[in-house]
Amino acid sequence: MNRLPALRRAAVREWGPLFTAVRQRLAARGVRALALTLTAVALTAVIQVTQNQAWGYGPVRNLGAVRAEDPLPLALLRTPLSLFVPALDLPVWGALAQILLVFGVAEVCLGRWRTLAVAYGATLAGTLYARIGVALGPGAFLGLPASDAQVVDTGPSAAVVGLAVYVCHQRRAWFTGALVVLAMVVEVLVKDNLAGREHLAAIAAVLVVCGVREWRGRRRGSQDSGEAVRTCGPAAAGPGPGRRR
Repeated sequence: MNRLPALRRAAVREWGPLFTAVRQRLAARGVRALALTLTAVALTAVIQVTQNQAWGYGPVRNLGAVRAEDPLPLALLRTPLSLFVPALDLPVWGALAQILLVFGVAEVCLGRWRTLAVAYGATLAGTLYARIGVALGPGAFLGLPASDAQVVDTGPSAAVVGLAVYVCHQRRAWFTGALVVLAMVVEVLVKDNLAGREHLAAIAAVLVVCGVREWRGRRRGSQDSGEAVRTCGPAAAGPGPGRRR
C-alpha cells in the first residue's frame, strides 16, 4: 500500500508534463490541433482500401512502394507517400491506431511541421539504412542479405518509433523513451528482419538529432551565462580603486 504514492509520484514526473501539454493545447485549439493527424489517418485508410482493389494495387505500388533495389531518386520520391501505405501482411487498424496516438501527441507537443519533419526523417533513415545494409552484405556488421533489397518497405512504424523517442526526449519522459528503445531492440533479437532493423536506424537518427539539440541548448545557455557575467559583473562590483578620487 505504501508503494502507491511513490508510483503515483513517479507517474506524475514521467507523464505529467506531457499530459499537461496535450490537455492545454487541445483545450485551446480543439480538433484543429490534430489536423495533421486526422489527415494522416484518413489518407492511410483510403490507401488501404485502394490497394486492396484490383485497379488500385498497381498505382499504390508505383507511387508509394519503396525497395532497396530501386534507384535512389525514385525511392526518395516514393518515400513520403510510403509512410501512409499500410503493409499488406499486417492489420490496418494497428497502423491507424499508431498514427492516431503517436502522431496526435507529437502534433500537439511539437507542432505540425516539426512532426512531419521528424516522421519523414525517421522513415528516410530506415530507407537509407536498407540500401547501405544490402550493399554491405550479410557478412558485415549491420549488413543485410541481398534478398532484403526486394522487400517492399512501407508503413508508418519507423515514423511512429522516431516520433515517440523524440517526444519523450523533449518532455523528459526518460523511462518511456527507454522502454520504446528496449522494445525495438527486443524485436530485432526475437525476429531479426528488415523492419526491425529499420526501426533501430530510425531511433539512431532521432537520437543524433536529440543529442545535437541538447548540445546546442547547453552551448547557448553557457554563452548566455557568460554574457550575463560580462554585462553585470563590473556594474555589480562598483567602481574600482583606481577610479577613486
